[in-house]
Amino acid sequence: MALTTVTQNLCFGGVQGVYSHASPETGCTMRFGVFMPPQAQQGLVPVLYWLSGLTCTEDNFIVKAGAQRVAAELGIAIVAPDTSPRGEGVPDDKDSYDFGVGAGFYLDATQEPWRKHYRMYSYLAEELPWLVASNFAVDPTRVGVFGHSMGGHGALTLALKNPQRFKSASAFAPISSPMRCPWGEKALSGYLGEDRNAWRNYDATALIESRGWKGPPLLVDQGTKDQFLETQLKPELLREACERAGVALDLRLREGYDHSYFFIASFIEEHLRFHARHLAARQPAGEGALQQ
Repeated sequence: MALTTVTQNLCFGGVQGVYSHASPETGCTMRFGVFMPPQAQQGLVPVLYWLSGLTCTEDNFIVKAGAQRVAAELGIAIVAPDTSPRGEGVPDDKDSYDFGVGAGFYLDATQEPWRKHYRMYSYLAEELPWLVASNFAVDPTRVGVFGHSMGGHGALTLALKNPQRFKSASAFAPISSPMRCPWGEKALSGYLGEDRNAWRNYDATALIESRGWKGPPLLVDQGTKDQFLETQLKPELLREACERAGVALDLRLREGYDHSYFFIASFIEEHLRFHARHLAARQPAGEGALQQ
């Protein structure tokens, strides 16, 4: 599958690039960012996938998070995909910021007119990891995932459903239970229909109850002054689900922080070091291999 280089910039001895490609899963051209640390010149490095929140593109994390310096020190690659399909022929709800383009919710839609293009779950669980491993010096057995808000929801659900692929998971201000908040109810009903049983496949609290998690503790940072804390994010639901299922959760309430990238930039280093610790050891040959 051919990649087109959109931009490449030297950054802390590594390379921050943006690339595009024709995606069979989403049926459109997709863009994603990749930071390759300088250690990749000597061999394969661990890789983290960052999933952004509502209205974002791949650019928000690249420019605002300030992750490259620490990623270069740790020798870890970071892939930052877009949040939804885009382009001519891709359906959109132009009156909503929380549904349609920029709001793919990291699921595979089953309802018309969304089902053809809105396949971000399969894109991230299957297509993009294969594409990245085929074109960059990353180790496909040492992969973690993290994200923010809608992307925190996506990171947790991807890891919980694919523990053989994603060895570590963390989130900033995740939508902890989309089934039980306005953002999630709108997205899940629109993309998946009204059968709430189908929604459970994309709800971290439900997945923890049904599947558990045997990996490292789930790391979650949440600002106490987040304007969406009580209405949309509800981290207490995640904590309760983990307690019931015996899943280790490191939930850190950060006094005074809000929902912005200033919050993310303040604690991104802790998340990068968390993932680096758990991805440091090379897995045995064959374990966690990508299936495509």
